[in-house]
Amino acid sequence: MADFMRLARQGLRAYRMYQRVSRTLRGRRDAGRAPLPRDASGHARRDRAAAPGTTTSPAGTSRLYPGDWTGPVTPHYDPHPDGRPDPGEVVWTWVPYEEDHSRGKDRPVLIVDRAGEYVLCVMLTSKDHDTAAHDDPDFVDVGTGDWDRSGRPSEARIDRIIPVRPEDVRREGAVLARSRFDAVAAELAARARH
Repeated sequence: MADFMRLARQGLRAYRMYQRVSRTLRGRRDAGRAPLPRDASGHARRDRAAAPGTTTSPAGTSRLYPGDWTGPVTPHYDPHPDGRPDPGEVVWTWVPYEEDHSRGKDRPVLIVDRAGEYVLCVMLTSKDHDTAAHDDPDFVDVGTGDWDRSGRPSEARIDRIIPVRPEDVRREGAVLARSRFDAVAAELAARARH
């Protein structure tokens, strides 16, 4: 019990240190950011002119986000336990918001394909989009996995393909079961035919 309490205190100290460092880095990042231009009514505009596409990752490095992928996607299942991100694996990375590429959040994504220097991903969400009244065709159930510590069921959002540089993957979550990957691949292929 004493060892557990000692480990719990160490974990709490580490978490508090993480929070302090995060606040410091966020303050530094926000201090250098120019205010957003305002429209005639005084509301902040978040258009391409205001956000040219540079994204700021949590580590504070700035990268040019190429935009959501609009080219062909050929999903293929090819996971390898080699530490590199491969199609069929769920990994964590920083994903820009769709409406404002200068902002985003760390989240799990499923790698479905490769294109040049990028792996092509669909983001996962634990928010349920399948209800009795509404079945959203943009989301495919993928079940539970090690990418979600709470064990919540996830869905893959297939209407947005996110290109990610392999070096920007921060941690691996799991290898998705082949049958679940095939369900996502089938929906992506059906979407491409239309």
